[in-house]
Amino acid sequence: MYSNEVNALISLIEDPDETIFRQVSSELKNYGESIIPQLEQYWELQDFGPLFQTRLEELISSIQYEGVYNRLKAWKNSEDKDLLEGALIINKYQYPSYDETELRQAVSKIRQSIWLELNDNLTAFEQIRVFNHMFYSHHGFKGNRENYHQPQNSFLTDLITTKTGNPLSLGLLYTYLADSLDLPVQGVNLPSHFILCYLDYYPFDEELGIIKDEAEVLFYINPFNAGAVLQKEEIDEFLIKQNLPQDERFYRPCCNMEMIARMLNNLIHSYIASSNDEKVRELRALQSLLLEKEG
Repeated sequence: MYSNEVNALISLIEDPDETIFRQVSSELKNYGESIIPQLEQYWELQDFGPLFQTRLEELISSIQYEGVYNRLKAWKNSEDKDLLEGALIINKYQYPSYDETELRQAVSKIRQSIWLELNDNLTAFEQIRVFNHMFYSHHGFKGNRENYHQPQNSFLTDLITTKTGNPLSLGLLYTYLADSLDLPVQGVNLPSHFILCYLDYYPFDEELGIIKDEAEVLFYINPFNAGAVLQKEEIDEFLIKQNLPQDERFYRPCCNMEMIARMLNNLIHSYIASSNDEKVRELRALQSLLLEKEG
């Protein structure tokens, strides 16, 4: 409905006057992500000079980033902070045009296959044994040991298509699936290695959006090592080797927002290693958004 107006603005994109371009860019950004298809048509079909193409690419990228930023802000302010939604937002940063419905359907199919193998008569260890068999053996998920630090390990698109990821991305998907199946599995923010824990019951505080402290951890799970079960003593040994204190927070469940913030942190370090300063700047802004206190 605003095609003619947008066309008029787009025609001014390669105006040599920077002031005019900034004004045009600002007005186009006000349309939000809905304008991107029209901008992409110009990028694909129209024969403009290199200045137009460069500015148009930067404009599309900027609109997409603002969409991710605003969506992450809404997620942060939401009551449930759905874990899959958080992962999809981070995924959209790298894959803005990827079909999220396709990703959700893929996750749903994995959940369905695991659900068919579970029953109410299984013990906690038996539940995890079944879950691990389906998740790692049947579906083929595994840790990416060859390219541990590459950024692709953190994106849901790559995790679903390649079946490889880092401890956090594997643990995030594992946690989401377990939670959807009413298994009391939660993430644990262990330094240098993200793990999971299985609780003796599921005392979820709906108002606070956290697991209550009185929930006891029965055992731990290593999502990067085919769901291997760990005991507290092994966490103790890990912390000692890392010269870290046996702080209570390294043994207790973390919230969904902490998991998404850690995912952003992993990406920041990956892009620092590849000297991608622009992505580092953008991701740090997203991380700051999650970490800043309200009020």
